[in-house]
Order: sequence, then C-alpha cells, then structure tokens
Amino acid sequence: MTVAAADSGARPAGREFLQVSRRTGPLARYFYFLMTLAIVAVVAFGFSFTIGKNLIHPAVPRPAVLYVHAAVFSAWLVFFVAQSALVRAHKVAWHRRAGWFGAVLGALIPVVGTVTAVTMARFNRDHLRAGHVEADLLIPLFDMLAFSSAFGLAIYWRKRPEFHRRLVLIATCALTAAAFGRFPAYLLNPAFFYAGVDLLIALGAARDWLVERKVHPVYLWTLPAFAAGQAAVMYTSLHDLPYWLRIAHAILD
Repeated sequence: MTVAAADSGARPAGREFLQVSRRTGPLARYFYFLMTLAIVAVVAFGFSFTIGKNLIHPAVPRPAVLYVHAAVFSAWLVFFVAQSALVRAHKVAWHRRAGWFGAVLGALIPVVGTVTAVTMARFNRDHLRAGHVEADLLIPLFDMLAFSSAFGLAIYWRKRPEFHRRLVLIATCALTAAAFGRFPAYLLNPAFFYAGVDLLIALGAARDWLVERKVHPVYLWTLPAFAAGQAAVMYTSLHDLPYWLRIAHAILD
C-alpha cells in the first residue's frame, strides 16, 4: 500500500498502516524544519557569550573581515531556514529557483571562513598576545573542509532530494562547531564541543531509523568520517603536534 493510497482514503491494515503512519507522521513532516530552528538556537546561544565583547563592543577593533564573515554566516542561516520553510509550505519551485543563490552563498562560506580564520589567528597572536593560536588554527580550517565536502556533494546530488537535503543539513551542522565551542564549560566541556555537532547529525540518523526503519547511507558515511576527522583535529590541537605547528607557522608568517 502506497502513501498516495493512504492519502486517498484507503486505510492500510496492520504493519502496512504502521509503516505509512511513520512516513507521514509529524516526525517525517516537520523534522527538517525543526532542525533548522534548532541550529539557529544553538548558534544564537553559543555566540551570545562572545558577540558583545568580540564583535559589537570590542576593546581592540577587530579586522573588517570578521564582520564580513558574520554577515555571510548569518545570511546562510536565514537562507537555510527560508529554504526549509518553502519546502514545508510546498513551494518546491521557489525552493529550486532560490537554490542557485544558495550555491553561490555556500561557495563563499569556506572562502570567507578560511580568510577569517587566518586573519583572526594573526590578530589574536599579534594584537591580543593570545597563546595556542597556531594549534587552534586547525579547528576552523577543518570545519571549512567539513562544510565544503558535504555542501559540494549536496550540489552534485541536487536532483536527488533524499541525498541533497541530508547533505545540506550535515553541512550546516558542521558550521555549528564554533557556537558549541562557546558554550559554558558547565554545559559542554570545551575539549568535547564537537560532540554537539555530531549529536545534531545523529538526530538526522535517528529520524531516519524511526521513520524509515533504516539509516540513509549519507549518515552512515559522513558521521563516522566527521567523528574521525574531529578526533584527529582535537588530538593534534590539544597536544601541539610539531608537524601541524610547522604548517601553522608557515601559514601565519
């Protein structure tokens, strides 16, 4: 019995009815839209602890690229929510037409993000005399790589909605690392902030299991890859591994 048949008024029986109910229930219909709101909430909460002193009223003026980065990142979140809302409202044609704007905006994120990471690392080292700058540079660079990988695949599979929507969600989850890293230590240990990113992605896998009774291959491939990369990045950063410090010095000098 198909979903279309169920919508037409025919009531499937037994196990078939339970399967159709799962696919057409609230979790199936509203999950992705609710995830966009959850991501916005995470970003707003995380950056609320630093935006005042670092961006709005900094004691030492910040480089202009930081404000460009904030604008591009905010625009992506607005676009992400709007696209999800269009799908929820069944405005799929509008969603597709706006997709090319999203492709351009998404392509800007790793460029602006990388330039900002390098510029702010130099600023923190030279003007704020911050320590551990070289080791920490690896974190935002990895985040840009994670976003670019998922987003690039989302563009490649833009005509395969089941792949596309999951990859866009995963790419956006990758951008929440900086927000989770700003959570108070009593809520999230600073050394394990990537757990927040992985939890958001795992919610997508859990949704698949509950609705479809199987996890989509996108999650089966990306979540372990992200977790492995994050573990390597954090180990390298926390232990000041010499190979990366040499690379970071070359980038910043």
